[in-house]
Amino acid sequence: MNRLPLFFAASLLLVVACNSTKVTQEASVPVPTSPAPAAAPAAVMSASVGNGMRASALDSERYRELQHGVPTFSFLSAEQNAFVASEVARLTLKQKAGQMTQVAMDLLFKGDTYVLTTPAEYDMDKVQRILGDLEVGSILNHPSNNWVGPEQWYQYMQLIQNKAMATTGVPVLFGQDAIHGANYIDGATLYAQPLGVAASFNKSLTEELAAMTAYQLKAASIPWNFSPAMDVGRNPAWPRTWESFGEDVYLNLTMGEAMLRGYQGNDVTADDKVVACLKHFTGYGSPLSGRDRSPAYIPERQLREYYLPQYANAIDKGALSVMINSGEINGVPTHANRWLLTDVLRGELGFEGLAVSDWEDVRFLNYRYRIAENLKAAVKLSVDAGMDMSMTAAFTDFPVLLKELVEEGSIPMARIDRSVARIIALKVKAGLYEQHVWNPADFEKFGSEDHAALSLQSAEEAIVLLKNDGLQLPLKNGQTIFLTGPTADNMRSLNGGWTYSWQGENGDKFLGDYHTIKEALQTKFDGRVQYAEGVSFSREQNIAQALELAKKTDVIVVCLGESSYTEIEGNIDNLDLPSDQRDYYDQLVALGKPIVLVMAAGRPRIMTDLAAKAQSVLYLPYPGPRAGDALANILSGDTNPSGRLPLTYPRAANAIVAYDHKTVEIVKNGHNPLFGFGHGLSYSTFTYGDLQLSSPELTGSNSVTVSVTVTNEGDRAGKHSVLLFSKDEYASITPNMRRLRAFEKLELAPGASQRVTFTIDADDLSFIDIDHNRITEPGEFTLMVGDKKATLNYVAK
Repeated sequence: MNRLPLFFAASLLLVVACNSTKVTQEASVPVPTSPAPAAAPAAVMSASVGNGMRASALDSERYRELQHGVPTFSFLSAEQNAFVASEVARLTLKQKAGQMTQVAMDLLFKGDTYVLTTPAEYDMDKVQRILGDLEVGSILNHPSNNWVGPEQWYQYMQLIQNKAMATTGVPVLFGQDAIHGANYIDGATLYAQPLGVAASFNKSLTEELAAMTAYQLKAASIPWNFSPAMDVGRNPAWPRTWESFGEDVYLNLTMGEAMLRGYQGNDVTADDKVVACLKHFTGYGSPLSGRDRSPAYIPERQLREYYLPQYANAIDKGALSVMINSGEINGVPTHANRWLLTDVLRGELGFEGLAVSDWEDVRFLNYRYRIAENLKAAVKLSVDAGMDMSMTAAFTDFPVLLKELVEEGSIPMARIDRSVARIIALKVKAGLYEQHVWNPADFEKFGSEDHAALSLQSAEEAIVLLKNDGLQLPLKNGQTIFLTGPTADNMRSLNGGWTYSWQGENGDKFLGDYHTIKEALQTKFDGRVQYAEGVSFSREQNIAQALELAKKTDVIVVCLGESSYTEIEGNIDNLDLPSDQRDYYDQLVALGKPIVLVMAAGRPRIMTDLAAKAQSVLYLPYPGPRAGDALANILSGDTNPSGRLPLTYPRAANAIVAYDHKTVEIVKNGHNPLFGFGHGLSYSTFTYGDLQLSSPELTGSNSVTVSVTVTNEGDRAGKHSVLLFSKDEYASITPNMRRLRAFEKLELAPGASQRVTFTIDADDLSFIDIDHNRITEPGEFTLMVGDKKATLNYVAK
């Protein structure tokens, strides 16, 4: 059913009274309007919540401008804007409340929530309640305990969309967390998690991986992806560190933009593109304790310096939706923070799209954060703050309470119309009124060899060689290997969470056709590998047998680290590895054999003593299903490692200082990481020529090119990421020792050279001043690439 042309034809005489926006039209097909809300007392449930930073008046004129009435969307045509206005006018209050609601897919199927029957079967009474009675406008996730391919997804989505169009006449916006491939679709190709993608420092690869994900989602008729996550991870204990692009804002900005291009492209309605969702706006990656959804304390200047630029850039590049930070900042849960969600996101960043809550976060305002005395108050707080859609998950009281609040006069209808307009606008932009299911037979590349090759490349470029002394990888022909440790023979340690389930516990079950490290090494080094687990993640296993096998081999490859996890379930009290892993490692070291230490983990678990005793050390930040093959290729020398750390690897659990630290942080016992941000070795030697500037002076009206020649002096081809840093020598705010400003990845044959050129302007050297303004101050800057430096003077003219 295609209603869009009809309402395009109907909407140009419509006058949207709530914001006095007029649109004229040639035809005048009657459009039903929403009934007037019932009269109710003027008493408003309370709930002005401050922001911990600046005051924001509850009834401010600016707030009404940003949040009330039907806006005109710059990403839509005049005809499309008229249609959005007509839809908002047509829908009843009950239908509008449904549009602002998102529920888990489980609520449509037979069986108990999260433990559905297998195979999943629609419960038509539940379907009627969700899509017929409540007229819910958005659904997410997948039927629990069921993993099906695109053909079955096509059937699922046909029923959902047909029911929605027959009742409300508005297509459902369906979303999933596909952060390293379409992990809820059987047969889809997964790849490295975002931290591993960041370690590649490869922008073009990042875009290709996101484009592959979009293709796979569309093959299953899923048009919305909750990615990219651009949570600058400044506390490495945080259990979602691996879901971010690391600790640097520019790296998050650049990789986030590359993923946005891959997901949305130039035409989000295309058969191989989906709507992206930036998350989690903002400051989520820096809880003080490192525990998920625990308080963050971020001064406004730091918030603007580290946690807004990546979102501002993605919004400028066309991002259509954002997901709200589940945590709290300075005592205010973000879902109730009107300063962030309205004044900043809408007013300053100019975001016009949809802001969706995270899982059950409106309810959490009541029983977790305790700033709302009941759920109804929580609903009002979140809507007042600027949320458009509530991810209610397994609960359906949100639309009922929202309707009551409007009928009571506690929330103006104009406020509801604003959010509904954003939701409808996104559905129009995504082309869902014209087409809301896609034939999987048209997606011939789904699960193809081309996709498999991208997955392998992502794994190879995610792995970081941190140390290579004494043993000198790659392994030599004929060397025998003893492989051991808890991460050597499972897929969970290579893939992390959001791998066929939230916590990734089904990774081994559904990735059985891929190689664990053990299987990959036994295949690559046929007949030369002995294996015994030796220790689990926290318990000794057959150590005596393991030590006997180790004595008989030339090299010991020890795979330590973590299993899969995410969110609160991944909270830890200590970045140190469990003692059983460390103790077993020391027993292996005592044998006097060369040690290759493989740390497979979603965050930098402390390994200072262990690394000192190893000849070679590699870090595997959840490189994905092909990680076993990628590691085998690197150990054998078939692949030249090229990954670099996207975060600082701390020397001790209390030595949490990021690479962009201040001068005072290097004074006596200061910044001394085990491995620094950007560190990563290769089997080739890459050298830099002189760093040259097109001009020694930069002004506000010109730019300067920075160029350097990179040479591969090794005897094998290799990839190499060139990183440009800057240092402000003196500033009114204590300057960072260095900041990443640009990077580029090269591939060079032995003996080959290439000139790399970057362009720097005044904005690239700016910072947030004491008054929270972004400025570039006149003075001297040092530009750095590797061991090369050049001085640049900025002159304000």
